[in-house]
Amino acid sequence: MPVPFADLQLQYQNIKSEIDGAIASVIGDNAFIRGPYVEAFEREFAAAVDVKHCVSCANGTDALYLAMAALKVRPGDEVITTAHSWISTSAMITHAGATVVFCDTDGATFTIDPAAIEAAITPRTVGIIPVHLYGQPADMDAIMMIANKHKLWVIEDCAQAHLARYKGQQVGTFGAAATYSFYPGKNLGAMGDAGAVVTNDAALAEHMTMLARHGGLVKHQHHIEGINSRLDGMQAAILSAKLPHLAGWTKARQNAAEVYDAGLNQIENVIVPQVAPGRTHVYHLYTIRHPRRDALAAHLNANGVQTAINYPTALPFLAAYARFGHRPEQFPNAHRDQGRILSLPMFAEITRAQQDKVVDLVRKF
Repeated sequence: MPVPFADLQLQYQNIKSEIDGAIASVIGDNAFIRGPYVEAFEREFAAAVDVKHCVSCANGTDALYLAMAALKVRPGDEVITTAHSWISTSAMITHAGATVVFCDTDGATFTIDPAAIEAAITPRTVGIIPVHLYGQPADMDAIMMIANKHKLWVIEDCAQAHLARYKGQQVGTFGAAATYSFYPGKNLGAMGDAGAVVTNDAALAEHMTMLARHGGLVKHQHHIEGINSRLDGMQAAILSAKLPHLAGWTKARQNAAEVYDAGLNQIENVIVPQVAPGRTHVYHLYTIRHPRRDALAAHLNANGVQTAINYPTALPFLAAYARFGHRPEQFPNAHRDQGRILSLPMFAEITRAQQDKVVDLVRKF
């Protein structure tokens, strides 16, 4: 019995009539760029994540850029983010014109360490981008306290944390704006690239909308120089079809995580995901730590279990950031974790039999 890392085909088959109907509607209406399906999804997603405004765009990477550009990031500014994330988070800081400043993780949750944030602030710091990595919220109380104290903006990177909550409040509702990815493998995934920025600030939403649409809200009326980053009608309709299922899929992921926790928690050298008090993990990824990660991954893969490493090199140590000359001792937790993390199969439709096979193979290893 093979165990895939994710099963997008199974998800599609389970709601095939809804997806096929959504696609047929877009084709029938020739609503390929912008239009009613995009507008409908923006309203629906804003309501789902408890915000007033959703600005859709081409992908989660663009979402980060749009948010920073609208917040008027300038050359010479510094923006603080985590050492453990996908490169989109840090690369868009650079593309927006600022200098990226990395902070270590807290050592338990894979999320940014608030104490490290405070230590990294300089007179040039303008903002903080915490990442709700793997689906667990960062420590937003501490982060917002620091941001307010130093008059900094916060953009939450929610690319992996759809519907996650911190002390009962939805992620994405704490800072000035929050960004989402709808990459196909996300908890809410399109069938292609797609993204969004959400905010409760109407003026900021309008500015981000203009930036994403060549600098204007109406065709041929360009008030600023923008970029071309639009969610297409097809992906919007697919996302609208999937959105009503998201809460159920999220609960299924959480139930699957409980099965893994119970089966793996007593196995020597396996550290299961640690969920901090007051945080609701949505398990985009179920990531364990093991001192012999590569050997364990090879063992699982050889026995039909697909795994992944998210992410094998912490951001400060990528060749893209060699210019900073970062050293392991500056980011001890992120540096240690990069050699130990292993993501196990996790998707809403995973069966108990599939999970039992994974747990049994880990135990045998």
